[in-house]
Amino acid sequence: MGERARQALPSVLSVLLSLVVCWLLIALTRDADGFTTATAAYLQMLWGGIGDWPTFLGGSPVAVLTRPIGEAAMKAALLTLTGLSVAVAFKVGLFNIGAQGQMLLGALAAAVVGSHVELPALLHIPAALLGAALAGAAWAGIAAALRLYRGVHEVISTIMLNWVALRLVDNWLVVGPLRGVAQAGASITGTAEIHASAALPRLLGDVSRLNLGFPLAMLAAVAVWLWLERTRTGFETRAVGLGDEAARAAGIPVARRAGLAMALAGALAGSAGAVLVLGTEGRYPGTLGAPYGFDGIAISLIGNNHPLGVALAALFFGAIRAGGTRMQLLDVHKSFPELIQGLALLFVAGRLIWLSVLRRRRAPAPVLSAPTAPTPEAPHA
Repeated sequence: MGERARQALPSVLSVLLSLVVCWLLIALTRDADGFTTATAAYLQMLWGGIGDWPTFLGGSPVAVLTRPIGEAAMKAALLTLTGLSVAVAFKVGLFNIGAQGQMLLGALAAAVVGSHVELPALLHIPAALLGAALAGAAWAGIAAALRLYRGVHEVISTIMLNWVALRLVDNWLVVGPLRGVAQAGASITGTAEIHASAALPRLLGDVSRLNLGFPLAMLAAVAVWLWLERTRTGFETRAVGLGDEAARAAGIPVARRAGLAMALAGALAGSAGAVLVLGTEGRYPGTLGAPYGFDGIAISLIGNNHPLGVALAALFFGAIRAGGTRMQLLDVHKSFPELIQGLALLFVAGRLIWLSVLRRRRAPAPVLSAPTAPTPEAPHA
């Protein structure tokens, strides 16, 4: 087994184990036919994420495929970007808990640029995405500056900045200076609607909410991977994460690489906010309650902090979370996909146990050899 496969195997086993545990929870909490209900609920969750293929093959319109796939792709895009935000900071040895706050600032920036700036679509969409990335990077830069110049641990500062962002955006800006105004002059919830030129185009038209945000998120995962693996700054970033003192002794500018990584992490989280606003919401709503920034921590750890692993984990959990609502057809709560994700994260936390088991299984048996005869000593003069 290759080294990369061995490193990824604990995450795969953790996800499989979480699926089994949740299946058993559903089965054992049913009075009759519990195992049948659990299996049917899992099938509903699957069809809700990758499309209801049995119904489609039975003659239903293509919307039974495109709508679930669009919802899964939308969630996967957000999970990918926030997961990458956490993973990039991990690579330099920092723990970015603040992706949620950075996402809020990015969403607000995208809403403001999308609604208050007049540009053609070819320029408006990049401008809104850039504004969101810069807002997220600036918010993450505060935590980076506190860590690098004042020694404040980034876990503490990013958690606090999450709450500052929430109060600043949801409790003041969105309901105050930046609130939208209806045509009749009455106040509405959230900011003004973005212009059509700023909306991310839907790739399948009206039959799905799949939009340009999904390929952009996948492209971001590939770009981050190439940057880390194929560029000098990426190598230096990984070197700082492995040991800042050794990196400093090798002449690597540790503070510069840490600041750059944290800014990039914030830009990715801010871009997630832009994808949400420009792709589905159309404005910043009264409150952005979706905790995708916190979910990004789980996605990053399950993806082994590897950009491509993060994308794969986001695709999987985006699909099952999109299909979670269909579980209610069988009177199973729609939050089970979140429970699966939480259990997978809990099992991944026991990574050293997984690796120890795998190492024990692949260790060759000791070869027993016959004892050698003692070498006779030469006579002394």
